[in-house]
Amino acid sequence: MRIVASGKTVEDAVRTGLAQLGTSEDRVKMSVLEQPSKGLFGLFGVRKATVEMELLPQPPDALEEAQQFLLRVAEAMGITVQVELRKSREGQLLLLSGDKIGKMIGRRGAALDALQYLANIVANRYSDSRLRIILDAEDFRERRRQTLAELSHRIAGRVIRTGKEVVLEAMSAQERKVIHAQLQNHPKVKTYSKGDEPNRRVVVTLK
Repeated sequence: MRIVASGKTVEDAVRTGLAQLGTSEDRVKMSVLEQPSKGLFGLFGVRKATVEMELLPQPPDALEEAQQFLLRVAEAMGITVQVELRKSREGQLLLLSGDKIGKMIGRRGAALDALQYLANIVANRYSDSRLRIILDAEDFRERRRQTLAELSHRIAGRVIRTGKEVVLEAMSAQERKVIHAQLQNHPKVKTYSKGDEPNRRVVVTLK
């Protein structure tokens, strides 16, 4: 979009043009067509300043690109989902909802973790600063956290009873963090991780 605006001064012309376009100066390409002139004796032939302004194309929005990516994935999987954006202390939270949403969660959240990883790649491709996207579906993350919290205390009890360490199944870094946090202040057991991604596991052992 391109317009021509005028004013008593160049600054006035610019303000008028920006108001017409409804944008800020950093979003336009501008050239001064005519400088103001007072004319003869400062009375006759007064000429206003004239500027030409062109609205620059908006860069892609990082979060919108991530949302569109998720919608395209869902469409390819033959399901319809809604993506809601919320802010959280940990980052930008994208919430998925819809029928057959379990397909996008996968076994123990494996599909959800993979989609979260890819959504972060897509978003940060269009962002000047580092974005952290957390993907959730029907409160799966909180339900999984509660399941892991309960598991951690059951395993701690088993280690205390048997005196033998327990190696848990491979988990994502996010899930391992839940186990470590639950048992970090336990008086009798401690935890550590071993192995390489994606097969890194939490070990629960006696102190």
